[in-house]
Amino acid sequence: MEIKKLTQEEVNGTLWRACDTFRGKIDSAIYKDYVLVMLFIKWLNPHKTGKSRCFKEVQPECLIEKVYLSGETFKYLGNQYRLKVIEIGNGIKNEFEIEDENEVGECVKYFRGYIYLYVKDRNNYKRKQKLIHDWYRGKAHQKFWESLERVYPYVERYGVGKPDIQIRTMKARWGSCLLNDKSILLNSELIKAPKLCIDYVVLHELIHFKHENHDSNFYDFMTSLMPDWKQRKEILDEEVVREL
Repeated sequence: MEIKKLTQEEVNGTLWRACDTFRGKIDSAIYKDYVLVMLFIKWLNPHKTGKSRCFKEVQPECLIEKVYLSGETFKYLGNQYRLKVIEIGNGIKNEFEIEDENEVGECVKYFRGYIYLYVKDRNNYKRKQKLIHDWYRGKAHQKFWESLERVYPYVERYGVGKPDIQIRTMKARWGSCLLNDKSILLNSELIKAPKLCIDYVVLHELIHFKHENHDSNFYDFMTSLMPDWKQRKEILDEEVVREL
C-alpha cells in the first residue's frame, strides 16, 4: 500500500492541534518542553527550504500560533526576546507596581532583555494573547510615530505634508500610502523589525506623496534620500519576514 506523503503544512497543523488538546491538561513543565519542540520544528522548516525572498511567499507559511509560555521567543525591534510568564494574585503584585481597577496588575513589560507577561491565570491563553497583542499595538503606535519624526524632515523640504499614521495587520505588504486620506498605513508586524527598517518603510510611503508610481523617478529620489535603502529592504525581507 502506498503511503501518502504529508506536506509540512499538514504536519504543523497536526502538531499544533495536539498542543491545543494538551493545554491545561498536563503538567505545565512537561507542556512547555512539548511546545519548545514544536517551535524548533517551526524554525527548522524555513531553514531547510532556504531563505525567503518575498513577503507574499513567506507569510502564509509562517502563521504558526504562539502559545505564550515562559521560554518562548518574541521579536521586537529586530531582536528576539524570551518571554517570562509570571502569575500574580493572592497578594502577589508585579514588580512594576502597575495596578488599576480593570487590569489589577496584569501587564506586559520589556525589561533587561526579557518580555515579562504578568497575568492572573497563566493557563488563560486568550488573556495572555490579548495582553501581548495590545502591548505590540501600543509599541507600534509609539515607535512608528517616532520613525515618522525622524524621516519626515527628509521630504518636508520638497513640499510633502506631514501625514497621519494608520496601523493594520496585513498579509502581503509592509505599508501603503493613502493619498486621499493624507496618511500612511503601516503593517503592525513591522514593530518586529529593526528601527532602520521601519524608517525605510516610512520613507518609502512618504515618497509616494511625491512620486505615486514605482518608476525610475521614485527610486532615484529614494536613493538620494536614503542611499542604503536596498540593504535595509534586504534585512526586512530576509531576516524579519522569516521569523514572523
